[in-house]
Amino acid sequence: MPVDIVPVKGLGSFLAFCRLPRQIYKGMEGFSAPLDAERWSSFAKRFNPHFKQVDSQGFLARRDGRAVGRIFAQVYHPGVVPVEASPAQFGALDAIDDREVVAALTAAAEAWLAERSAHLPERVIHGPFSPSINAEPGMLVDGFHALPMIFMPWTPAYLPAHVEACGYAKAQDLISYRYSVRASDLESKGSILARPEWKDRLKIRTLDLKNLKSEAAIIMSIFNDAWSSNWGYVPFTLDEFMSIADGLKYVTPPEAGFIVELDGEAQSFGIVLPNLHEILVDMDGRLLPFNLPRVISRVRNHSFKSGRLLLFGIRKALQRKAIGGVITLAFIEELRRRGRGFAIEHIEFGWVLENNAAMRRPIELSGAEIDKVHRIYEKQLAA
Repeated sequence: MPVDIVPVKGLGSFLAFCRLPRQIYKGMEGFSAPLDAERWSSFAKRFNPHFKQVDSQGFLARRDGRAVGRIFAQVYHPGVVPVEASPAQFGALDAIDDREVVAALTAAAEAWLAERSAHLPERVIHGPFSPSINAEPGMLVDGFHALPMIFMPWTPAYLPAHVEACGYAKAQDLISYRYSVRASDLESKGSILARPEWKDRLKIRTLDLKNLKSEAAIIMSIFNDAWSSNWGYVPFTLDEFMSIADGLKYVTPPEAGFIVELDGEAQSFGIVLPNLHEILVDMDGRLLPFNLPRVISRVRNHSFKSGRLLLFGIRKALQRKAIGGVITLAFIEELRRRGRGFAIEHIEFGWVLENNAAMRRPIELSGAEIDKVHRIYEKQLAA
């Protein structure tokens, strides 16, 4: 049957776009369906401030009247230029195991971008960004059967091969680490903060998640400074941060966010999010009308076994210095210390650019091991 590509227009096709992955990937090992409501907030232009910075268009692939794939294309407005990456991007590429479907979807995104990218000095498309570098970037190329983690994209093993057959090549790999909490980690032991050279200089305080607006200036300053030289970086706006934080404050325990101060100045921060997939696994992405009370109850009563380091930053001036490594190790020690009061067995550190040795080294020294690899692809746009 031929593949029909239709633009996403109107509520019906938007809802179909959001629920497609759980329809075509259901039952595959490693996949856990996110809540439809969360996907609405990610991709709806009305709800996600990211879309104030881009022009975008979603597409659905249909065969014999059935949705079999999706993709969206976006181009950043003039003045917003990702570091070393193209403003012309694709994202949310999901499809059945059919190269013809993937080829039709990528061709649709490329054609849409080609019409709107004539002004770009380099006519290149990068992706997937779903919908941005600050959300769920990359396509899974290793770790298909690893533990599903909240806000980490999952795609089946066949998809990278289909994308590469369409002329796409690797641009960057994003590394995620699994830190398995060992029994020895739960024992009380000396820490970096107790050493004479650091005990009066390094301090760690809990992030006040109930008053995030008052903490936002510190968090945004650190995050945007820390990431400003990273490949693909686009400034994280206050509106974007608050749109995420307003929802997460209901599911993130108070002890899960903290700031590291050096000589009285905030230099690093991090927020660990409980892995909500643990409590969503039997809901098939549906929140309304009956699952909302169950989610609230489970968030309050569930003892999470896994979590993800959702946001992390250390000021750029310290990243390639010994003190930067000390701060990162102190941060990991604090995760261990706070973990003694919880049942957490697995923390995912991710993601980190493959060439970011300054960040990868202390993570690997902590005993964490590579768990997943996500790939950003690139391709020349046709003239």
